[in-house]
Amino acid sequence: MVGIILATHGGFATGIMQSGSMIFGDQPDVAAVTLQPSEGPDDVRKKMEEAIASFSNQDEVLFLVDLWGGTPFNQANGLISGHEDKWAIVAGLNLPMLIDAYASRMSMETAHEIAKQIIGSGKDGVKVYPESLQPEEAQPAAAAAPVVPQGAIPEGTVLGDGHIKYVLARIDSRLLHGQVATGWTKATQPDRIIVVSDAVARDDLRKKLIIEAAPPGVKAHVVPIDKMIAVAKDPRFGATKAMLLFETPQDALRAIEGGVDIKELNVGSMAHTTGKVAVSKVLSLGKEDVKTFEDLKAKGITFDVRKVPSDSKDNMDNIIAKAKAELA
Repeated sequence: MVGIILATHGGFATGIMQSGSMIFGDQPDVAAVTLQPSEGPDDVRKKMEEAIASFSNQDEVLFLVDLWGGTPFNQANGLISGHEDKWAIVAGLNLPMLIDAYASRMSMETAHEIAKQIIGSGKDGVKVYPESLQPEEAQPAAAAAPVVPQGAIPEGTVLGDGHIKYVLARIDSRLLHGQVATGWTKATQPDRIIVVSDAVARDDLRKKLIIEAAPPGVKAHVVPIDKMIAVAKDPRFGATKAMLLFETPQDALRAIEGGVDIKELNVGSMAHTTGKVAVSKVLSLGKEDVKTFEDLKAKGITFDVRKVPSDSKDNMDNIIAKAKAELA
C-alpha cells in the first residue's frame, strides 16, 4: 500500500487527517506532519523521515502538502531526490483530494498513479455558491510576445532604461519559502527571484530546491555574489524586475559595496545559531550581524523589518540595541 504523508503549516495536517477518518475510516500508513511556529525546516524533515520509516512499504510514498514552495513542500522535495521514479508530491491539499487518495490506493499500487488521479478531484472540489459567482472557464490565451529577444542578447544591448529594478531585497536565512513565494511575490510582482549566495551557488541540491519552489510565472535563479554585481551593471537586464534574497546581512553588504543599487533591505528571518541571541521570534543576531547592520545603516540603507507584507514594521535601531545589550 502507498504510504501517505500529509504535511502542512500549523495543525491543518492533523485536522484534515481526522476529517478523512470521519468520512473514510481510519487509514494505515498515513502520517500527519505539522510545522509549528516554534519549529524550522529541519524539524519538518525529521518528522517526515520518521513517518516514512514507520510505513510498511517505503518504496511508494505520496506527499500531500498545503502550499507549493512552502517549507513542507521544500522538505518533501529534498527527501524525494533519488526517489523520483517512485515517490510523488501533490500541493494544494484539500479534503476531496485526500478522500480520493484513500479510495485510489485500494486499486492503485503506485504513488505516481495516485498523484495523477487526485489532481482532478482536488481542483473539482473548489466550487462557489451562488453559482453565478463561478468564473467562466478561461479560454487559452494567445502566446504573448517575449519581453526580451529570444536567444543570447548581444553584449552592450540596452533593454528598458538599462538598470535592473529591485522590487524587494530581503535577508532571510530560509531564502525562498512559502511566505516569500506567496505573500511577498504577490505584493511586489517580480518576474525574477534571484538568490544571491556563494554558498548556495555551490550546493546543487539547494539550487534545485529553490528553482523548483518558484511560484507560477516567476523564474528563480541562484547566483554567486560577484555574478550579481556583474548583472547589476549589465544594461541587458534593464527590463528585469527582480526580488533579491540574501541568506545573511554580510552577503547583502558585499553586494551593495560591489555596486548593487539597493536602497532598502527587508529583514525577514535569521536563524538562531551558537553565538547569537534571539531578539524576536524570528530574528537572532550575533556580534558580526550587529556590526554589519550598522555598516549598512552608515551607507544609507534603510530597513523594513517584517516577515510578511501584512505585518507591522519593527524598529531596526531597537533590535540592534537589544542585541548589543544581550551580547555584551
